[in-house]
Amino acid sequence: MSQIHLLSPRLANQIAAGEVVERPASVVKELLENSLDAGATRLEVDVEQAGIKLIRIRDDGDGIEKDDLPLALSRHATSKIYELEDLEAVASLGFRGEALASISSVSRLTLTSRRICSEHAWQVQTEGRDMSAQLSPAAHPQGTTVEMRDLFFNTPARRKFLKTENTEFKHLEEVVKRLALSRFDVAFQLKHNGRVIHQLKPASVKAEQERRVAAVCGPAFVDQSLHVDMNAEASGLSLRGWIGLPTFSRSQADLQYFFVNGRMIRDKLVTHAVRQAYADVLFHGRHPAYVLYLELDPALVDVNVHPTKHEVRFREGRLVHDFIFRSIHRVIGEIRPDASNVPALQELTAVEATTEQKFDQQYMPLHQPREISGVNEQIAPYGQLHQNRSFSQPSSSGFSASPPVVSFESDEMAEVPPLGYAVAQLHGIYVLSQNKEGLVLVDMHAAHERIVYERLKLACEAEGVRSQPLLVPVSVALSVREADAAEEFDELFEKLGFELARMGEETIVIRQVPVTLAKANVEQLLRDVLSDMMMFGSSRRLEEHMNELLATMACHGAVRANRQLTLPEMNSLLRDMEATERSGQCNHGRPTWTQLSMGELDKLFMRGQ
Repeated sequence: MSQIHLLSPRLANQIAAGEVVERPASVVKELLENSLDAGATRLEVDVEQAGIKLIRIRDDGDGIEKDDLPLALSRHATSKIYELEDLEAVASLGFRGEALASISSVSRLTLTSRRICSEHAWQVQTEGRDMSAQLSPAAHPQGTTVEMRDLFFNTPARRKFLKTENTEFKHLEEVVKRLALSRFDVAFQLKHNGRVIHQLKPASVKAEQERRVAAVCGPAFVDQSLHVDMNAEASGLSLRGWIGLPTFSRSQADLQYFFVNGRMIRDKLVTHAVRQAYADVLFHGRHPAYVLYLELDPALVDVNVHPTKHEVRFREGRLVHDFIFRSIHRVIGEIRPDASNVPALQELTAVEATTEQKFDQQYMPLHQPREISGVNEQIAPYGQLHQNRSFSQPSSSGFSASPPVVSFESDEMAEVPPLGYAVAQLHGIYVLSQNKEGLVLVDMHAAHERIVYERLKLACEAEGVRSQPLLVPVSVALSVREADAAEEFDELFEKLGFELARMGEETIVIRQVPVTLAKANVEQLLRDVLSDMMMFGSSRRLEEHMNELLATMACHGAVRANRQLTLPEMNSLLRDMEATERSGQCNHGRPTWTQLSMGELDKLFMRGQ
C-alpha cells in the first residue's frame, strides 16, 4: 500500500496559511501589497475587533477580470511572474500567489472587483470549509474590495494564539504605517471599530513627505533628524530618507524603518551597517532611529528567501553594506553647531527686539588657567569682544567676578557664529555662551574630548597603520571555512597592519599586528573580524579597537572639570566645536551642548504673559 499521497487543496492551503497568515496584521499586509501592485492611489482599511471579526480593504486599482476572480483564490495563481527570469528580478511586492488562497482557507472571504474598462463589477465568495468559489454580479466602482470575516473560525487552535484586541491592533496599525512610509504617493485611511485612526493624504513634495513621516513616527523624530540623499552612480545604488540625531536615540529598536525598492525589510546586514555608522556617537545601549530607502537593480537582491518576505539577500552584500555605512557615516560626520544643518538651531528663533538692541552683559571673570593642550589659543575674529586680562580667584559660588563687559553691536549680530561668544564659566564645568538665539550651554570636557579624539583619528589616518612583528608568533586554530576567509581577505588584513600565514588546513599564524593593538587579545580579535567578514563582507572591529584606544587618550588629554578657562580659551573651544565633525556628542555619545532660546528663557520668568 502506498504511503505517499497528495494533500487536498484545502489542507495544502491551510499549511501555507500557517506561514503567511500569522495574525490579522499578516492579512492586512498581504492584501495592501496586492492593492499597491494593482496601481492603487487610495487605500481604505476598515477593521473590527483588531481584524479578528472583520477586515475590509478597498482600493481604486486596476481591478480583476471576471474570469480571473475564481482563479485569484487558487494557490500559486498570480499575474506578477511568468518565468524563472521574472522571479530573479521581482519588482512587485507580491509574486507567489499564495496570499488569497491562504486567507480564504481560514476565513470567510468576499472579493469584489471591477476593471477600468468594464461596465459591471463581479463578486466571488468562499469559505474555509469547502473552498468552492461562488461568482455573482455586484455593484462596485473601479477597483477592488476584499472583505475577510471571522479569521480562524475553522481553526480554533490557531485562534487561541492571538493576543488581546489592543495588541493585535497595534501590530495591524504598524503594518499600515510601514506601507504608508513606503508609498508617499498613495492615500491611506485606517478605521478601527468605526473610528478613523489615520487619514494620510498623498505627499509629493518634501515638506508633505515630512508631515507624513511626522504623523507616523512622531513630530520629534522629524525635528531631530537629518536628511540623507546619497547616490553611487557606478554601482547603481541610492540611499535617501531621514536618520535621527545621535541625541534622539531610543532605548529599543522600535523606530527603524528600512525599505529596499519599496519593500519593508529587517536585515542583519543593514542593521549592522547602520549601527557601525553610529558607533562613535551613540550612547551605550541606545538604538538609532531612521526611515531609509535603498534603491538598486531588482536583479541584485533576492526577495524570495523568507515566507513573509521580511528578509532579503543581496547579491553584492559587501558593496551594499559599505555604501549604507559610508552614506550615513558621512551625514553624521557633518553634524556640527551650524544653523544650516542642526535642527535644534533651525527652529529656535530669538525675539526680534533682541537682535536690534545692544547687548551689555556683565562678565564674571575667571581664574587664570595654565595652558590647555589641544585647544587653539587664538580668538576667532567674530564681533567685538572686550575683556580685562586681570583675573581674580573663583568665588565659592562657582563664578568669578570682575568688570569686563562682553558687547555686541546690533549690526554685527548677523555675523555671530552658531555657538556665539563665551560670557562665563559655571562651576568649572560648563561654558555659558550668548548667540543670536539666546543662551548656549557647553560641557567643556565632553566637547574638548571630541575635538582631541577627531584630531587623533586624522593624525593616525595621515600616518597610516604602523605595525610591529610579534616576538613569538600566535598560532590560531580555525575552521576550514574561517581559514579560507583569512586567505581570501589577506590583502585587507595587510592594509590593517596584520601579517597572517596559513600553516595548515585549520591553522593561521599571526606574525605581525598594529602597534596600537599590541596588547590586545589578537586571537579573539582575528576570530571576530573573520566572523564579520564572512557574514557582512567587511569588518570595522580593528578600527573600533583602535578608536577605543584613541578615545581613552582623548579623554585623558581633554580639559578636566574645575579647570578655569580664560575668555580666549572658551571662545577658541567654541570655534573648534564649529569646525569639528560630530562635535554635538562626546566619544561616549553624550551631548556636548544645548541651546536655550530667548523664548524659552522668557517663559522661565513669565515675561510677556
